[in-house]
Amino acid sequence: MRTERFAGHRRAYGPLMTVIPTGRSAPLPAPRPYATAPSTAPAPPPGGAARPVVSELRLGSFASHRRTVVPLGPFTLLTGASGSGKSTALCGYEALARLAAGDPLEEVFSDPAAWVPERSGADAQGRRGFRLGCTVDGPAGPVTLEVAVQAEPVLRVVGERLSRRGERLLDTALRDPRRSVVQAAWHTAGTVAVTRAPFPDDRLATALLPLRLAGTTEGELRVLAAAEQVVVALRSAFACDPLPRGMRGAVPVGEGRLTSSCDNLADVLHRTHSQCAQRHARLVATADAGCAGPVTGLGVDCRADGTVLARVVRGPGHSTPLGRLGDGELRYLALALVLLTGPHVLVVEPAAEVPAAMQALTVLADGFDRSMDARQTRELLALAASICAGGHMRVLGTVMEATAEAARATTGVSVVDLTP
Repeated sequence: MRTERFAGHRRAYGPLMTVIPTGRSAPLPAPRPYATAPSTAPAPPPGGAARPVVSELRLGSFASHRRTVVPLGPFTLLTGASGSGKSTALCGYEALARLAAGDPLEEVFSDPAAWVPERSGADAQGRRGFRLGCTVDGPAGPVTLEVAVQAEPVLRVVGERLSRRGERLLDTALRDPRRSVVQAAWHTAGTVAVTRAPFPDDRLATALLPLRLAGTTEGELRVLAAAEQVVVALRSAFACDPLPRGMRGAVPVGEGRLTSSCDNLADVLHRTHSQCAQRHARLVATADAGCAGPVTGLGVDCRADGTVLARVVRGPGHSTPLGRLGDGELRYLALALVLLTGPHVLVVEPAAEVPAAMQALTVLADGFDRSMDARQTRELLALAASICAGGHMRVLGTVMEATAEAARATTGVSVVDLTP
């Protein structure tokens, strides 16, 4: 049902609403205007994206960030001085993605105090927290999500707002600190103009809303379309940080889905070699372009104990165990595999109720260029740009300034400088 409704709303939706937080618990202070980081990202299309995508990451008060807006294109690389918050920005995106997937706060923020700005003082009620959010472009137009999280003394969501072009759609507020719920309100446009209900304070209300609304009125359909757009765009994310030390040895044969650390690379190569011949051939060509020495194939040895060991084929009768490759070569190969395979070969759960044609997977790559030489970086930039141009995959990564310079000269790459 939700699949048909989501796919059918390929237009801008009408007026949205919100409820201003009220009650005995004072809301967190309203944020001041955000400052957009310098970027080469193109402006989003005026009519909305064909598939939901996160077009802005908003870090209102999150660790080292204050009122920061990070514009996001299909392929965006963050650069800046050490300590400018590049990795923190990726952590913020990943946190939103996990919340949109339904993960509880305590799992997403295992150390919540670490995300509170260092010099942030407590309010009159002894609370400290952080703010983050995003803008999602899609069939419903630009929809903005803002989340206020209380980190101390108790971890909980104390405010959430969903809006479109400044018009408020959904608001939640903490009315009674003694209860583990927030009061949510949304527009229905039926016999009752506004519906109010309690929601748990350890989950993202926007992610729960599609499970609570029947969509029986035009107002509810507009609310659902916006909420589903945000959830679909955010939850389709894969955080990838290849760890070479875990990629060198033999691994058990499994389902052939690549983990975030890529420690089961040999198992995935075993699968792609037999099931994805075209993509595997392109991976071999990419490896040949970026690895030392010739690469004519990527194969695996199947062992009697049920494990597989990956090998780089150098030519007839000669191959090199994958474990002998350098760290830069292994990271290069792993990231190329991620880009070439897509969600069906990654440990990621896309929204099953939404057609694949309306989803775009976002790969989060902290240290996109880590351990790589200039040639590998150049090849990986070109590969990622070509893949992202198709629209089904997006990349958000962090790089050093040398790579940022090369990226600025690469078509299809947006570079955002987070240096204050």
